[in-house]
Amino acid sequence: MGFLSYLSSTKFLLAFALFFLNSLQVCDGKECSNHVHDLYKSKSTRYEVCNSRKHDHLTPSEESAWSSLFPKTIIREEDESSWNSLYQKIKYPDHYNKLNRNFLREISLHNVRLEETGSFHGVAQQTNLEYLLMLNVDRLVWSFRKTAGLPTVGSSYGGWEAPSIQLRGHFVGHYMSATAQMWASTHNDTLGKKMTELVTALKECQDAIGTGYLSAFPSHFFDRLEALQDVWAPYYTIHKIMAGLLDQHRLAGNSEALKMVTWMADYFYRRVQYVVAMYSIERHWLSLNEETGGMNDVLYQVFSYTGNLKHLLLAHLFDKPCFLGILAMKADYISGFHANTHIPIIVGAQMRYEVTGDELYKEISAFFLDVVNSTHSFATGGTSVSEFWKDPKRLGDNLHNENEESCTTYNMLKVSRNLFRWTKEVTYADYYERALTNGVLSIQKGSEPGVMIYMLPLGHGVSKGRSRHGWGNPFDSFWCCYGTGIESFSKLGDSIYFEEDGDVPQLYVIQYISSSLNWASTRISLVQVVDNVVSWNPSLKVNIKVSAQEIQSSGTATLNLRIPSWTSLSGLKASLNGDPLPLPNPGNFLSVSRIWGNADQIALQFPLLLRTELVQDDRPMYASLQAILYGPFLLAGLSNGDYDIQTGPVDSVSDWITPVPSHYNSRLVSLAQDRRGIRYFLRNQNQVIKMQATESQNHSSYVQATFRIILKSEILGKESVIDKYVMLEPFDFPGTVFAYRSHEPANGVITVTDYSALDSKWSAEFVVLKGLNGENETVSFRTKDGCFLYSGVMETQSDTGVRLNCTYSPDKEAVSFLWIQGLKSYSSMSFVAKGSRRSYILEPLLGLQDESYNVYFNITKY
Repeated sequence: MGFLSYLSSTKFLLAFALFFLNSLQVCDGKECSNHVHDLYKSKSTRYEVCNSRKHDHLTPSEESAWSSLFPKTIIREEDESSWNSLYQKIKYPDHYNKLNRNFLREISLHNVRLEETGSFHGVAQQTNLEYLLMLNVDRLVWSFRKTAGLPTVGSSYGGWEAPSIQLRGHFVGHYMSATAQMWASTHNDTLGKKMTELVTALKECQDAIGTGYLSAFPSHFFDRLEALQDVWAPYYTIHKIMAGLLDQHRLAGNSEALKMVTWMADYFYRRVQYVVAMYSIERHWLSLNEETGGMNDVLYQVFSYTGNLKHLLLAHLFDKPCFLGILAMKADYISGFHANTHIPIIVGAQMRYEVTGDELYKEISAFFLDVVNSTHSFATGGTSVSEFWKDPKRLGDNLHNENEESCTTYNMLKVSRNLFRWTKEVTYADYYERALTNGVLSIQKGSEPGVMIYMLPLGHGVSKGRSRHGWGNPFDSFWCCYGTGIESFSKLGDSIYFEEDGDVPQLYVIQYISSSLNWASTRISLVQVVDNVVSWNPSLKVNIKVSAQEIQSSGTATLNLRIPSWTSLSGLKASLNGDPLPLPNPGNFLSVSRIWGNADQIALQFPLLLRTELVQDDRPMYASLQAILYGPFLLAGLSNGDYDIQTGPVDSVSDWITPVPSHYNSRLVSLAQDRRGIRYFLRNQNQVIKMQATESQNHSSYVQATFRIILKSEILGKESVIDKYVMLEPFDFPGTVFAYRSHEPANGVITVTDYSALDSKWSAEFVVLKGLNGENETVSFRTKDGCFLYSGVMETQSDTGVRLNCTYSPDKEAVSFLWIQGLKSYSSMSFVAKGSRRSYILEPLLGLQDESYNVYFNITKY
């Protein structure tokens, strides 16, 4: 049959190709796993797939089917190229005919600036900038130079970037992406010079090797991978390097970076081509059971720049069809897969849709996100248990220190962001907000540069500092989550605003983050100011100032403002220049169209509702396990492990969760004694009062060493309470106080009991005196019966209990305590969750550091 005959039967050929796919991709018994040495066969799932009638959902391997139909009589290379081009035009008419699919377009980071102070996002960005500036280029590229045979300078960094670690070099790729994004976000000149120096150093390494290969480890790692031998994820690192170079080109305009990444793509095209020719395509598929990052994603991006079909083909070969095929069948079978191996493959499938127009990959990513969110997600918006997906809706007994690998949240945000750009559905923007707020902002330790976590613990009595890895070190960690972490905090401005072209330009405001925008295509600027959220005023207030640089030429433009699903129509307010605007229901956009002036003002007020959310577990034993949220903020309860809350016969959440008043921080105190250079603090540990040395600020011991002074009048400091009766409430046990037997003070027992349980036999009042030792900053506590709160530290010089001393002349040092401002303070979003057994202080998870906390509670009525 001649070539023209084949052209006339394209419909038949495509139908035959899909039939060929059905047998090739799923029913051939291909193994699909997380590691080449941990292969398992999902025979039952394959049986269901092979016997399903939904063959139209299968992931195409169209290229191989089409190539098998290539006319054997045609041997000229140019004819084969024409044959392949024909296939591309038939399969992807949208792409090749340049049809507009009406995606929202991201606003460049160059045109968005965050408010640096006063917001969680601004502080996080600034802290990350400081860390990026701390890192040294010579130390970052040490192993690259070593591999290229070039002289090295100084020493390498440690952790996962140490010369002995097979994954070395991955962080350098992330660093290129992060610096490009941060430079675009800040235009910091020092950072700009540093990232250019890094790319130049890497180019010298690539040139010295001379094949296009560029890595911190030798190329024989890939020999081992292709032979299915043990090696740690070399393609994972290559993806990071290639993505970093692309970002340096895309955001920083570095043309050499694009040449470098294209040369790398050509090198790996030859490698994969050799594997397929020498062995089989099956051997290549099997090698993908090692973590490969987003190789398909970056290669589709390379193709979008080069238009070279071999880059498109190479991208297809990294799509891991044994995973995507199951999702194309709409089968929820991600259990057992390593989460962060496979989420980037979904991101790559999304890029395939963007590049080729193949709607199947849009459907796959939408189905995937729905599966993860409905059966494998925590209240943070994050996913994974010890890096893996467990059985669906079985999270109740999988809450511990090793939840929510930070990398997974970083990649899930990409999935939801793309889906929002394609669909403009608020639900994807809501998800993005939840995961960014609770899953990303929570992994950085305050404003300490380069201190981040690997996992986000979600169990009972857990702490970010006590997970397997704990807090990292700026120069000796460099885990995978450090790489995604520095990227996340460098692009906090990339998903606030999106634009859409048309007769009337449209701007979508989907995140409420204090920031400014230069909407360049319309010559309109926006300044968004978001008030700090507080617990005692339950609303999120946003003010947006809109200014047109040229009023006469700006024309009509539309602002679309997200009304979050977590808010309520009752109490929702929106106004333009003081005039009320018509309000849609939550979960929609409020659209405002006009010719904008020089100082138009939009004011938004979103009611913040307290609500509970069940854990994703359909077993009856977990039917009452719930998380507590305040608008988009996940609240965590300060606790060492207990998590039962019996609420009583209440009608709403606000009946048993109440805000902590703003003035309570002025009533917090810590009490200490010094002995031989060691400071001991009065602490409530498991409701036993003792003096203990404490190690570091913000640690759980600081929570236990903080007390609220209960007094009818306002407290501004030590002097205002002298000669007044007070009660001492432990910070993390609201509603309890120090108590002693009022008629038997001489027994010396101090206990912690519910304030409501006090009766005629118990007293909780102490009069505050100036310290009996005569020191200026000390106080003493005396009961009505003349007994003093007494510490044994002076006697034992070690951790000791606290009791009452009723002797006529007590040891003045032992009854005198340094009065220190509370070592722990209430967040502006602090609440008290009142239960019949005990009460908890609730604070936003993103603000906690080393405190012990619970995210999920057993909440029941009685």
